[in-house]
Amino acid sequence: MACAFFFDAEPLGEPGLRLHGPELELDACALCTKPLQGNSDIFMYKGDTPFCSEDCRYEQMHFDAAMARQQASARRKQQQQQAQAQLSVPGAPAPAPAPVSNKADVSVAS
Repeated sequence: MACAFFFDAEPLGEPGLRLHGPELELDACALCTKPLQGNSDIFMYKGDTPFCSEDCRYEQMHFDAAMARQQASARRKQQQQQAQAQLSVPGAPAPAPAPVSNKADVSVAS
């Protein structure tokens, strides 16, 4: 037999999860700050970031991906510089760059 109050009970959710509070604000789009209506769809990203439309969410996702690529590139460059600094001996000349073929723009193996 089903309980009469089953559909009237409030969802428990996660401890500390509030729909309007410092942890999770669902009152405005995180990108364009357009107010979110209670009767309209909310497009979530990364679990707790609300957007008013798929377009706003996609734009944020695209921006985040570009930032991640930029940060990864900066980390690789820093690691390469650190590796070169560890390999270089003080006073020793820097190794000559590999010769490049003018026809194919590729390094020539020697």
